[in-house]
Amino acid sequence: MPHLIVYASEPDLTGREAEVIAALTDAVVAVYGEWAREIAVVQLVGLPPGRWGIGGRAAAAPAPRVTFGIKDAAFSRPDADEIVARLVAGVTDALVAVFGEQVRAGTTVELVGTPAGRSGIGGEVVLT
Repeated sequence: MPHLIVYASEPDLTGREAEVIAALTDAVVAVYGEWAREIAVVQLVGLPPGRWGIGGRAAAAPAPRVTFGIKDAAFSRPDADEIVARLVAGVTDALVAVFGEQVRAGTTVELVGTPAGRSGIGGEVVLT
C-alpha cells in the first residue's frame, strides 16, 4: 500500500490538513489508478517553528519533506524509472498546489521500498 509521511511546518499545515491529504491521494491515484485510493495512507507530521534545522540553524520556512513507502518490487519493473519520476513529480505538484510555488525547489520526496516479507499488518507478515 502506498504510505506517505509528510513532514511540514505546523503553521503551514494548520487548517490545510484535509486539502493536503486529498491532493496527495489524488497524486497516488494518478500514477497507480483508482484502485489505490482506498489503500493510500497519508500521515501529516507538523513541526513547530524552531524544530526544523537547515545548515546548522533553525529554518525560517522549510519546504515539506515526504517519505513515500512502496513495495520494493516497484523498483524492479521495466517502467520503474517512469513510475519513480511520476510519483516524485505528482507528490511535489500536489504540495505546491496546497502550499504555493515557493515550496517547489525545496520539497523532498524519498521513495522507500519495502521488500516482501519485511512488513506486517494486523500482526501478520505480508509476503507479497
